[in-house]
Amino acid sequence: MLNAAAASRVYLACGSTDMRKSIDGLAAIVQEQFSLSPFSSALFVFCNHRRDKLKILQWDHAGFWLYYRRLERGTFQWPAEGRSPLCLTQRELHWLLDGLSLSQRHAHPAIGTEPISRRKV
Repeated sequence: MLNAAAASRVYLACGSTDMRKSIDGLAAIVQEQFSLSPFSSALFVFCNHRRDKLKILQWDHAGFWLYYRRLERGTFQWPAEGRSPLCLTQRELHWLLDGLSLSQRHAHPAIGTEPISRRKV
């Protein structure tokens, strides 16, 4: 199971990526096109042209993890073309994985650490 909480950042590759690429190919994209280190504690997320498959590259202290997800129906709400990656929150990554758009406005607002007795009901 993907542990996004362990990641310091989440970078999303806009547009499509060739899903035939494996760990080395995706790490090369991170390093050469994004000028980022694939050995950081970040997650790097890639999607195919049809937007029904994605791969997530993550460095763990001894090696890479490569997560792969294929939708049987529907598509991911993936951002359009762009050369630089989008930096997402973990919450936004979960929105994408759940089929929601990054621009959607229907999620529940984040709850602060304020005591319940002080919150408006």
